Amino acid sequence: MSPVIDLPPLFAILRGVRPEEILDIAAALIEAGIRGIEVPLNSPDPITSIHRLSERFGSSCLCGAGTVTRPIQVDQVRDAGGSLIVAPNTDVAVIERALRLGLHVMPGIATATEAFAALAAGAKDLKLFPAATYGTGHLSALRAVLPETTRIFAVGGVGASTLASWLRAGVDGFGIGGDVYRPGQTPQEVSRQATAIVTAYTCAKPEAA
Repeated sequence: MSPVIDLPPLFAILRGVRPEEILDIAAALIEAGIRGIEVPLNSPDPITSIHRLSERFGSSCLCGAGTVTRPIQVDQVRDAGGSLIVAPNTDVAVIERALRLGLHVMPGIATATEAFAALAAGAKDLKLFPAATYGTGHLSALRAVLPETTRIFAVGGVGASTLASWLRAGVDGFGIGGDVYRPGQTPQEVSRQATAIVTAYTCAKPEAA
């Protein structure tokens, strides 16, 4: 069965978040207007965090895992209640497993070859990673050859000051890491940073129309 919540244009990447703080951090993000949260699997006890996150906020926020590199990890995330699978690379087995389980999947791509391989495996949402390394010109070139229905998210080195330029280049959304959360930050700090991101996105979006 397909996930109830669609993929939002902004999702937070909480690399390094701990299970004992996940709910307070998530509450700050959701209150600020971010409706997608990814817990990378190289965080402390990530499956516990995903379980707590999904149990509390799964009906109002798309919750799941990042840095997913093996099909067995897809099963673990699903069993924890997660609905989102984000990968740093294009792995057909990971894509196919996520789709078979009815989860949102976003494989990482950099080249046209990787993008078309991901699409052929069934992915509809692609993660340009690391976005800052390749830049908006690279995205525009990819857009020229990819199907119009393909959604591309910029992830890696993007923040409030660069959202407008990415939107003009044709990006559909963003995964925000260090600009919204770093290990040790308080929910209050996360709230301020998330609000800045949401405000920047809201202000920049009409410019891309």
